Amino acid sequence: MSDPAQPRSGRKRLATGAGLLLIAAGGLWGASKFTWVRLRSFDGLGEPRTILVSGADWSAALVPLAVALVAAAIATLAIRGLALRILAVLVAVIGAGAAYLGISLWAVRDVGPRAADVKNVPVSTLIGADRLSGGATTAVVAAVVVVLAAITLLRAARGVADTKYQTPAARRSESADLGEKKQSARVMWDSLDDGQDPTVGPAERSSGPT
Repeated sequence: MSDPAQPRSGRKRLATGAGLLLIAAGGLWGASKFTWVRLRSFDGLGEPRTILVSGADWSAALVPLAVALVAAAIATLAIRGLALRILAVLVAVIGAGAAYLGISLWAVRDVGPRAADVKNVPVSTLIGADRLSGGATTAVVAAVVVVLAAITLLRAARGVADTKYQTPAARRSESADLGEKKQSARVMWDSLDDGQDPTVGPAERSSGPT
């Protein structure tokens, strides 16, 4: 017999997974707005300049990944079973990509040339470059949340499948149990109508009081 709490648990996990996806999407969008690198350049003609390189400049994929996570959160409302499992795997891949984008800030030994390239600043004019880790850290944290969402969706898909696809034997057993309960209730009411105690067995009623 299926547990009525299982479908509710599956729906709760779906809602949790969708919520985590939205939180992660917000994190990636916020990371794209952070300043990741601060450049200082001087061309010898004017005053030294400070150029700020945002997360969207450093890793252009941050915003598309955030949009993809929002789409995945919406998709959880409409898909189940195998499709939900495939979505969870794709979400995990997005999480891995987001983690790579965040880690890339620390993986590059000298951020100056790369940052100057994305901002079209001549490398010869650079006089300094500062690595700011706030945005990259936010991206990595968002990636961890994405992986948690993927795990939650996988568990939700398994729970929904277990409750949706019962074996014929399980359905027959559940139907038989329900029928027995209805029959027992009917016998009890018939005994009460006849003035008999339904809690006393037939052998005890036939022997009578001693």
